[in-house]
Amino acid sequence: MADSAFFCSLSHEGVLAVRGSDAAKFLQGQLTCNLNYLSDTQASLGARCTQKGRMQSSFRILLQGDGVLLAMATELLEPQLADLKKYAVFSKSKLTDESAAWARFGLANADAALSALGLALPVETDSVARNEASIAVRVSPGRAELWVPAEHADAVRSQLAAQLQQADLNAWLLGQIRAGIGQVMPQTRELFIPQMLNLQAVGGVSFKKGCYTGQEIVARMQYLGKLKRRLYRLSLEANELPEPGTPLFSPSHNSAIGEVVIAAKADQSIELLAVLQAEAADSGDVRLGALEGPGLNLLDLPYQLDRDREIQR
Repeated sequence: MADSAFFCSLSHEGVLAVRGSDAAKFLQGQLTCNLNYLSDTQASLGARCTQKGRMQSSFRILLQGDGVLLAMATELLEPQLADLKKYAVFSKSKLTDESAAWARFGLANADAALSALGLALPVETDSVARNEASIAVRVSPGRAELWVPAEHADAVRSQLAAQLQQADLNAWLLGQIRAGIGQVMPQTRELFIPQMLNLQAVGGVSFKKGCYTGQEIVARMQYLGKLKRRLYRLSLEANELPEPGTPLFSPSHNSAIGEVVIAAKADQSIELLAVLQAEAADSGDVRLGALEGPGLNLLDLPYQLDRDREIQR
């Protein structure tokens, strides 16, 4: 399924809108990504951290109309909105939940279907294409998000269904896992620093933008010493998907060495992303849920970590 063309509804995420003349300026001091890099043709990944550098949410962010839209796991939206509103008191920006205003679809290997909708989306990751109402974003090679105003959702869904097989969300999440794109979920809120999800390797952290909440910790992680915990892709022989936040163990360590980030069913197994202590992962013996739990196999990610390249963003 992962290699075939399909579309699915991204019903697991909500849309947080920040609008007004100060929207980008306000967010620049709150988020890990650089708002100056966003444009009509460029989106980004990003995160919002606590003062201690722990992510409250991670998201895809793009410009729209008089503001900025952030797509994140639905359950994170209300707490994130409440937190940001505290800081927005003195700014000319309005923060709202716009989830009901947008229908979002995930498309795999479906550029022809996007073209039929009048969206010529470049192949480069984070590229954006727009028409009168809809927005397409390249999220990884061969995969795109389509954002459609709610009033056009049924018409667009019918057009997609005429050309593409409709899949369930699992197929989309499997593609996300294989692209090595982690995501904060409600179970892992305020648990990870951005680099633990390799966010800096997929363009979600700017080290040149100056101050934002949690910035000192994120910068220190990047410039000092080796990252002890980072994102890995693994497979597991099991029938049940492990929940985000499920602890992982290694016989060489007495306590947990990491947590599941997201998981999806593959053909014969389960694939997942997990944050692991690097030296425990390198030992190759990783267990789910308990020291005597089922073993996991390490798989490749499609990118390398490269500190010198990452700090140029």
